[in-house]
Amino acid sequence: MAGKTLDAVPIKTSRGPRRPKNLCLDKGYDYADTEQEVRKRRIRPHLRRRGEKPRRCKRGRARRWVVERTNSWHNNFRALRIRWETIAEHHLALVHFACALIAYRAGTRRCGNRF
Repeated sequence: MAGKTLDAVPIKTSRGPRRPKNLCLDKGYDYADTEQEVRKRRIRPHLRRRGEKPRRCKRGRARRWVVERTNSWHNNFRALRIRWETIAEHHLALVHFACALIAYRAGTRRCGNRF
């Protein structure tokens, strides 16, 4: 599945389509066939191995990828986590609303201006 995903991603530049040189993968992708698919496309995988101790950042907490952190924030909204909406446009509207609310909370937290 990783190979098909990499092939489906359009990366366009002014000089034509190009591929990334590096790809960061977490422990969930630690399989020989996944690594082979990535290397076949001349991309260098930066792969965390299963059983490896998690890296810690300067504050002592485990490092998290930006996408995982964002998905975690979206899971705080029950309507998104369970997906009550059957109409795609309504669900997309809830995703946009959640993103706006997350950005608003982050902005007010940094400034210290609470209403």
